[in-house]
Amino acid sequence: MAYDSRMGYDPDRKLTDGDVHDLKPAGWWGDDGLLFREFTFDSYQAGVDFAMQVAALAEDQGHHPDIHIFYKRVKLNYFTHDAGGVTGADIAGAQAVNDLFDLAARPEGGAEG
Repeated sequence: MAYDSRMGYDPDRKLTDGDVHDLKPAGWWGDDGLLFREFTFDSYQAGVDFAMQVAALAEDQGHHPDIHIFYKRVKLNYFTHDAGGVTGADIAGAQAVNDLFDLAARPEGGAEG
């Protein structure tokens, strides 16, 4: 069934730019229909380990960001392809990644956001 805006909020559909701005978790940015954030780490390995944790989280959620690994940096992009932009699933994924990052940073402090 096609989405009809008169039906109210549908978390599987594309959010407006204003919604993305209001709902995006701390540290995330929205641009050109993407929700993205870059994380910085003390070492290359710490970044790779974090990317692996994000991949496992994405599998559990059934919603996968693009993961770009650079030296001591990991950039994540969320975008729902079939909706053509950012959806509630992307916002939820970004928040879950923030929670994961906060947990990883606590014990040994290997990361900065």
